[in-house]
Amino acid sequence: MLAQDEDFGRGPAAQDARAVTAPVAPPPRSRTKGLRVIAAFEGAKGLLILCAGLGLLSIVHQDLQSLAEDVVRHFHLNPASRYPRIFLELADRLADVRLWLLAALALAYAGLRLVEAYGLWRERRWAEWLAVASGMIYVPIEIYELVSGLTPLKVGTLVLNVAIVAYMGRTLWVARRGAASAPGSSGSSNSRSPG
Repeated sequence: MLAQDEDFGRGPAAQDARAVTAPVAPPPRSRTKGLRVIAAFEGAKGLLILCAGLGLLSIVHQDLQSLAEDVVRHFHLNPASRYPRIFLELADRLADVRLWLLAALALAYAGLRLVEAYGLWRERRWAEWLAVASGMIYVPIEIYELVSGLTPLKVGTLVLNVAIVAYMGRTLWVARRGAASAPGSSGSSNSRSPG
């Protein structure tokens, strides 16, 4: 009888009961730290694009050709060389309608990056999915760019983007696997975290 009393509370049924009543643990610090680093990176991209979009809005209704010539002169660039010439030709062809369109696209993209950064910072599952989807869209483009010419910037961009997609994908996979194996779960993969 004493042996049965000692075993009370140690069996599989007791462990299941403790697991069901145990409080939900907060996410691991490493996961939170990783999400916050990516959120800061996405937020920085969003702010940079927001500044570019606002900069485009600021030059609407201005003489872009003379502004471009002033920029080339200020940086002591040769207007006949390749990149300054491309810049000057682009300034000559840009109309106010195109500037408005480019500014609107930049502002929309910045909004998407900032919303994603907010969601990642707050550890929202939808933001994790958004990060994976938006990151995967760029991988084929970055690979194409690498094929057209190998530079350290292109390699670094691809490596960083693949690392973010891999980290976010792993985070989602671990969360889904943990939700499917949680006590009381029917084993389905439809479990979602709040948010």
